[in-house]
Amino acid sequence: MPAKAAITHVEPAASASPRSRQLNIATPTGQAKSQRIPALDFTKGALVLLMVLYHWANYFLEPPAKFYDYLRFLTPSFIFITGFMVSHVYLSKYAAADPRLSRRLITRGVKLIAVFLTLNLARNLVGPMLGTGAPARNLPFAASIFAVFVSGDFPVTGGKLISFSILVPISYLLMLSGVLMLAYKRHKYIFHTACILLLLSILGLARFDIRVYNIEFITIGLLGVLTGFMPVRAINDIGRHPYLLAFAYLCYLTAITTWNVPFLLLVVGVFLTLIVIYLMGASGDERGSVNRGVILLGKYSLFGYISQIAILQILNAGFRRLSFGFAALAISFVAAFALTILSVEVMDRGRALNVGVDWMYKLVFA
Repeated sequence: MPAKAAITHVEPAASASPRSRQLNIATPTGQAKSQRIPALDFTKGALVLLMVLYHWANYFLEPPAKFYDYLRFLTPSFIFITGFMVSHVYLSKYAAADPRLSRRLITRGVKLIAVFLTLNLARNLVGPMLGTGAPARNLPFAASIFAVFVSGDFPVTGGKLISFSILVPISYLLMLSGVLMLAYKRHKYIFHTACILLLLSILGLARFDIRVYNIEFITIGLLGVLTGFMPVRAINDIGRHPYLLAFAYLCYLTAITTWNVPFLLLVVGVFLTLIVIYLMGASGDERGSVNRGVILLGKYSLFGYISQIAILQILNAGFRRLSFGFAALAISFVAAFALTILSVEVMDRGRALNVGVDWMYKLVFA
């Protein structure tokens, strides 16, 4: 889940290309780089909504395994955006040599681990009362620890091992970025080097048919960091070739239909999907009610991710005791989206009206 950051939209300069002005995309340089880009918030908000669809299907349907291949980009996309924010946002707010930057990144990573543990402890305590199943007892303790914190692979029977699993690789990425940032001033290519080493480790493990998903996710996060070093103008330029982008996405869909989702295709899917969503957000009217709602959801993407899982577990517990058939599916589907958006609206208003709510939010998520 993506790290939170303060970015504000800036109108394109007069010299910006007509296409950039049409898309209403910022082409920031210098200080403008730290300001908020609505298209980026739209991208994060759209990912949260897609995640609602993913988890709703998980709780209320039994789709074929192939269904999930087409949504495999979701988790690494959040992690990619987190990496993007590290270089594009944090490095514009702090000097690379400023120890506060490393401290902030490492502290945020530790916070997310604490949030992850707290949420799953609460889930284990409340889950039996809601009748949502018992999680962690499906595997021996040592195997559970390894699956959660090392491999990132959760082979579970009779219930899901954990919830909020995305928080683990995001926290690893933030802590690793904080450590690498200590050397960044002296070694400008330290992130490139770390990314190459992780890529080589993935290739080495693949020779033995081993996939360590947490390593893959962290590598994709570092690719996000490297992308964040690029000027936004370079990303905007891709929007000038919509037909080529559509053809590339069609090739990607054909490839995962044929070969499932190996790591290379996962990376391609993350890049293509994020670019498509970003350009959709950039070409829309940010003042429209739908776009505004998605953008707000993007500003609270981590909170939205956590709240929608809690909402879906409660809905699942309630609807499992009732037999409404198709009506239950339809109601639960609409309720999942509506309540997720409502939870973010309530949090946003609560922060504006109550200093205590704002302080608690910042304590956990900032």
